Amino acid sequence: MRLLVQRVGRASVDIGGERISEIGAGLLVLVGVGTDDTAEDADYLAGKLVRLRIFDDEAGVMNRDVVQAGGEVLAVSQFTLMASTRRGNRPSYIGAAPEAVSKPLYEAFVRRVGELLGRPVPTGRFGADMQVELLNDGPVTIWMDSKNKE
Repeated sequence: MRLLVQRVGRASVDIGGERISEIGAGLLVLVGVGTDDTAEDADYLAGKLVRLRIFDDEAGVMNRDVVQAGGEVLAVSQFTLMASTRRGNRPSYIGAAPEAVSKPLYEAFVRRVGELLGRPVPTGRFGADMQVELLNDGPVTIWMDSKNKE
């Protein structure tokens, strides 16, 4: 499972011109599920995400997590995070899990993040053509991969 985490001043998701989700300051999280991902991957990344200290403290040092900063989380499914660009110029998505696997794991990830935050997590709509808007704060953008625990 892969996450692209962006610290934001605000973020929103629109579908067909209708706003379906939005947050103020916090984290926009793009979520990709691979063919070999499991519930353990979702749980691991949910915990890492919520504990990720990328918000400034009083001294201006990134030392607070999203809960300590009073931030929100918006999670959006994005199978293109599983793209392989190893060969040629057209990405291959063969590593992306099919919906029967990826949707339940994405939903488990969102549920677990909500449990850790103590509140529901707004989302996009799985499989939809979404327009995601954000104001990147910093900018701070972090890549996380449950198979590459750096």
